[in-house]
Amino acid sequence: MTLKSVIKEIELHKKQPNLNFSLKEKTEVFTQKLFYTLFDTQTPVAKNLEELELQFDELVNLSCWKLEKPCKKIWDKYVVTLPRILEKLNLDAEAIVNCDPASLSIEEVYMAYPGFYAIAIYRLAHELHAIGFPLVPRLMTEYAHRLTGVDINPGAKIGNSFFIDHATGVVIGETAVIENHVKIYQGVTLGALFVAKNLKQTKRHPTIKNNVTIYANATILGGDTIIGENTIIGGNAWVTSSIPANSKVFHKTEIKIKTTQNV
Repeated sequence: MTLKSVIKEIELHKKQPNLNFSLKEKTEVFTQKLFYTLFDTQTPVAKNLEELELQFDELVNLSCWKLEKPCKKIWDKYVVTLPRILEKLNLDAEAIVNCDPASLSIEEVYMAYPGFYAIAIYRLAHELHAIGFPLVPRLMTEYAHRLTGVDINPGAKIGNSFFIDHATGVVIGETAVIENHVKIYQGVTLGALFVAKNLKQTKRHPTIKNNVTIYANATILGGDTIIGENTIIGGNAWVTSSIPANSKVFHKTEIKIKTTQNV
């Protein structure tokens, strides 16, 4: 096969006309600049917002493929939500520093906690998702996923003072609902019982009510599953049905130790 025929074959099988990977790269730059604009004291807010608007226009051109460009006015709607997002994120940071005895300062939470970073990017992406901006919110949370090991779909609905400890391996599905003052630990999955494509428009992921704690590697599945307020879900628990308020759920394991006698 000649080089010319190789090129022809590759071009023949490149089937996605809008698959421009610069969108992914530019989204990551936009996301990081957005994070710094909200939190870094050395970053000038006014100047950065001007730069972010220009970057957003580039994202519009790459992700909104309809000729009439219906995404053009989204920035104006989005930028006014940033103060409210920042207020929510400050509550998240306070929840982490108040709940985690290992945290030495709130500055440490902002700069060193992967769970906080994942929540921050989720909240920034969620507003764009709610407005209806295509693809970019998913790329934002996937960027955070790659950096932190936390996979939060931008469609999930998460209340105030949310705490993810240790972060790695957490999965929160698109239709999950998490209310206020919820704490989850590494390896927790809030997932779907079934993944059939015809369930796309249905609620597939659980609802977590106020003041719930979910310990490491617990799995909670199903759109009809509701975890009642003030409940504790123990580590490694597998939950596929609703749990009443004020409950404790534990996975019981049996450990057997066999010791070889000295000979």
